[in-house]
Amino acid sequence: QVQLVESGGGLVQPGGSLRLSCAASRIIFSVYDMGWYRQTPGKQRELVATITSLRTTNYADSVKGRFTISRDNAKKTVYLQMDNLKPEDTAVYYCNAARNPMDYWGKGTLVTVSS
Repeated sequence: QVQLVESGGGLVQPGGSLRLSCAASRIIFSVYDMGWYRQTPGKQRELVATITSLRTTNYADSVKGRFTISRDNAKKTVYLQMDNLKPEDTAVYYCNAARNPMDYWGKGTLVTVSS
């Protein structure tokens, strides 16, 4: 069974940084497009950033210039470097692995930005 395990969430002050990691198992990681999404209570899950198997990246406008997505195929891990965090970045962050028609999700990691 495919597993995606997120880590690195926590409490950080506005302007601070966090690095999220998502470790994948039981998939051929290198052929999957990977992404980070986030969700707050009462809202739909939204895209934060994606990186394709060819390493093409895409970001939500709200995080451009502050967040960086990257992947290490040898470690089967995708990262999200988050800098200059804002209170509105507070959410549960989910890792996604997609290769049509497969679509897998992690259980999420909570990021709280507060002073």
